[in-house]
Amino acid sequence: MLNKLNRLLNSAGITLPENQKQQLVGYVELLHKWNKAYNLTSVRLPEDMLVRHILDSIVVEPYLQGSRFIDVGTGPGLPGIPLAIVRPDSHFTLLDSLGKRVRFLRQVQHELHLDNITPVQSRVEEFPAEPPFDGVISRAFASMTDMVTWCKHLPAEHGRFYALKGLRPDDEIAALPASFTVEEVIRLQVPELDGERHLVMIKPNKN
Repeated sequence: MLNKLNRLLNSAGITLPENQKQQLVGYVELLHKWNKAYNLTSVRLPEDMLVRHILDSIVVEPYLQGSRFIDVGTGPGLPGIPLAIVRPDSHFTLLDSLGKRVRFLRQVQHELHLDNITPVQSRVEEFPAEPPFDGVISRAFASMTDMVTWCKHLPAEHGRFYALKGLRPDDEIAALPASFTVEEVIRLQVPELDGERHLVMIKPNKN
């Protein structure tokens, strides 16, 4: 699996130290193992997880600004865990409302020795952001309007929302509340992935 990861990283122009590659492979192995009982992801094969979960997450890393992030609706830790592995100097709060997912995240934290993640079981609207975050990340929200509405208490004054999307979501962008501005829409290149990927960066407007 390491060979496949190396090929994907080379195709994406990403260079990582060996220990981070081992952690990424270790995460996929844990996800594959727990998936059989916990049904954490519809992606069944580890080789597909490398493309659709690992690369799909870490291509976002160059665009993140700051050092404290929250991944809302993280599920089995996506994109938060791959990002935490490749960005060890940043901290990631991984928020999910389902206990089985948070138990899995704690197991990953323990086995991979990730001291820069905090798994939390909570509904996002009930989670206090103290202190608030530099970035609010999600690839699981139904719409960007839901994301900014439910998570508006989470970003710091200069914080950003990072919405990971498939096709460029022009309809969702047009429907955003007036109190938020789309700063940038970036087309992401993910090797061996069918379909488009976009990152939408949104900032709250100052009152």
